[in-house]
Amino acid sequence: MATLEIRDLHVSVETEGGAREILRGVDLTVKQGETHAIMGPNGSGKSTLAYTLAGHPKYTVTSGEVLLDGVDVLAMTVDERARAGVFLAMQYPVEVPGVSVSNFLRTAATAIRGEAPKLRLWVKEVKEAMAALQMDPAFAERNVNEGFSGGEKKRHEILQLELLKPKIAILDETDSGLDVDALRQVSEGINRVASSGEVGTLLVTHYTRILKYIKPDHVHVFSAGRIVESGGAELADKLENEGYAAYVKGGASE
Repeated sequence: MATLEIRDLHVSVETEGGAREILRGVDLTVKQGETHAIMGPNGSGKSTLAYTLAGHPKYTVTSGEVLLDGVDVLAMTVDERARAGVFLAMQYPVEVPGVSVSNFLRTAATAIRGEAPKLRLWVKEVKEAMAALQMDPAFAERNVNEGFSGGEKKRHEILQLELLKPKIAILDETDSGLDVDALRQVSEGINRVASSGEVGTLLVTHYTRILKYIKPDHVHVFSAGRIVESGGAELADKLENEGYAAYVKGGASE
């Protein structure tokens, strides 16, 4: 069973005034088959955690460790993390002009699997995954995210998740900017992946609306760069009713 362990993680970012600490001692364990929701107000450090785990160069780890099945994730390059099974769905997916969705997906799958998928089986796999997400098959021949709506970009992120089958999926505010229909379709895709029991999911969100469709096993409240409370799905209900006022003490920036 794959396990991601985050131990006393401290992370800073360079500003005009010098290094600023954003994460101030994060401890969290995510196991394969579990869904963890990271919630908190804007500026609490949620997205910093997501991008640090993926290896974004903007963020500097000053102390602590991140282990995937006992192996040091922080010593890996970004592509090594992806091949090891760490997946990031970005809040703002980027456009990749000149690269079709089909080529992008097959290249990524080849890197992850160690060999190119057999073309006939791969085309069938992609078509089935796109149909499940209610994506027009014509999107496979369009350039990655170029001219895509917000909902289309997010569905494409979940399409990658379904096809690449990582060990740990980090979803950074996947619900951001989605209308009700797109939110439901994206959530159903996440649930399909989670139901396999083969992926540990770290769902970063500001709002509770996505949790009406996805029931987390664990909910963690982030404030000022650390986890200040953890619980089950009932904690999300508490946040829906009471908000984050009880947890806000000033502090980090995402």
